[in-house]
Amino acid sequence: MAKKPLILVTNDDGITAPGIRKLIKIMNTIGEVVVVAPDSPQSGMGHAITVDSTLTCVKIKVDDGPQIEYKCSGTPSDCVKLARREILKRKPDLCVSGINHGSNSSISVIYSGTMSAAIEAGIEGIPAIGFSLGDFSWDANFDRLEKEIKIITQNVLDNGLPEGVVLNVNFPKSENEFKGIKVCRQARGNWVEDFDKRVSPSGKEYYWLAGKYELLDKGEDTDEWALSHNYVSVVPVQFDLTAHHFIQKLNNWDL
Repeated sequence: MAKKPLILVTNDDGITAPGIRKLIKIMNTIGEVVVVAPDSPQSGMGHAITVDSTLTCVKIKVDDGPQIEYKCSGTPSDCVKLARREILKRKPDLCVSGINHGSNSSISVIYSGTMSAAIEAGIEGIPAIGFSLGDFSWDANFDRLEKEIKIITQNVLDNGLPEGVVLNVNFPKSENEFKGIKVCRQARGNWVEDFDKRVSPSGKEYYWLAGKYELLDKGEDTDEWALSHNYVSVVPVQFDLTAHHFIQKLNNWDL
């Protein structure tokens, strides 16, 4: 009998978030599941790690199921590091992160705690996928994502991923049936920030970060196009940030 794959599950919304609870249930149908996730929300943490304070990681049981679960006081990247070096007896066959409450398409991948966990796993040589739904509601409908999550997960287990590559998977918010799964590139866009400046009763100034997303890309091969047309977008993401196309020109500078 073939040995079940060992699957590490994590997220950035916290271990009790409905998104990760659904992802755990899905992964339990595929392999042996170990959960190491933040004990509180860590959205927008990017690839932050804890270096100036201690970490705690406590075994718990949130709900029924065969999974083994740990809550960690650190960031999503901390969770993957601790899982790999301290908790798991062997290297996992797969790491899945999410399901995130909110989209991580386009430039949001840079800020995403969900994707930072997947990228950290990729750095460790573990095939990894980040799953996100474009709905920030705590009671978002994650049940409808199960079919596509299973298809993508099984394909990664069967085919593997190239070294240095992880998958960024986003689901549109629409309640209509998905048109399919589309492999895409990351759309070019950025967040136009706006700071809401206020004054506290004691006279101290403070700010709330606000803003809106600006799409700068009209291509029909992007994740934003796919999501707006009710496709599930899959973007292969690499964590080598070298601008290889500019190296030759840079060598011609008078440096």
